[in-house]
Amino acid sequence: MSSTTDTVLSCTNLIKRFGGITATNDVTFDLKQGARHALIGPNGAGKTTLINLLTGVLEPTSGSIKLLGEDISRLASYKRVRRGMVRTFQINQLFDTFTPLQTLAMVVSQAQGLGGKWWQPIGLQAISVKASTSANVQERCLELLTQFHLLEVMDREVRLLAYGKRRLLEIAIALACNPKVLLLDEPVAGVPAGEREELLQTVAALPADVSVLLIEHDMDLVFEFATRITVLVNGTVLTEGTPDVIANDAQVKAVYLGHSLDAAEGAHS
Repeated sequence: MSSTTDTVLSCTNLIKRFGGITATNDVTFDLKQGARHALIGPNGAGKTTLINLLTGVLEPTSGSIKLLGEDISRLASYKRVRRGMVRTFQINQLFDTFTPLQTLAMVVSQAQGLGGKWWQPIGLQAISVKASTSANVQERCLELLTQFHLLEVMDREVRLLAYGKRRLLEIAIALACNPKVLLLDEPVAGVPAGEREELLQTVAALPADVSVLLIEHDMDLVFEFATRITVLVNGTVLTEGTPDVIANDAQVKAVYLGHSLDAAEGAHS
């Protein structure tokens, strides 16, 4: 494994066993500064287990995980977030009765160290604010709402939003935490075809200084987004390389991608 200083997240010989089942088998890989890295593999390949290990949901049986050079193998999930690792989920983790603005105000306030002050009035009419901290929260919220195409629904309860907008809000929440490493767990899963393009463009426009690990089955998104791809099969890294290398790898086609890869490659060649 590379020891260069541009590695922001790494795992070395990572193993996770559940009884007699080895879900993650000696996985080693690096995520580079500013990476657009995709993790792919068939159902049951161990992708979710690996992400749960990286984010602290699970503890490894053996092996190590480092974030910005610090060993975080046994660190609690919330402490990993504080150190700059943030994750989205396959299933939305949102407050249905909050609006996007209220949701982001809460997260931004926490990120700025304001705690419970997030509830101070913020909205389109709240142009004059009583404290500069509230102004800072409002400014950051409006930046995120604009970036993620949520301005027009900023005051609508989350439960009323189209599913694509809910996905955009989830990624906006992650970015509001000021991540150094962002793990996107199947961001387009369940999103209707008519709402996907906006989400794909927004993911492609994420800040260059945020290193992104994308877990995804959608090969269109993988090949549009990733500059490097790791293929996981049966809990083991099968291969890793550029999209072109992966697209032409006979082993990858045989065990996973097949004709779906050929179609994706052709669409983006």
